[in-house]
Amino acid sequence: MKTGTVAEYDFERGLGSVVDGAGTVYPLHCTQIADGSRDISPGAEVTFEVLLKLGKYEATNVVAV
Repeated sequence: MKTGTVAEYDFERGLGSVVDGAGTVYPLHCTQIADGSRDISPGAEVTFEVLLKLGKYEATNVVAV
């Protein structure tokens, strides 16, 4: 489990990114927000896992803390 911050999130598109403590940026899709809300605020502190999908790493199981 990693910790990080939501760097950006576009509610209309359901896309954004999460940055971990080392500065690595992971794409975020709304379906990977754990509470099912499909919305998260930029700047929110989160925990997440990393998933290899189509040759790229993405944030999954994203939970605001």
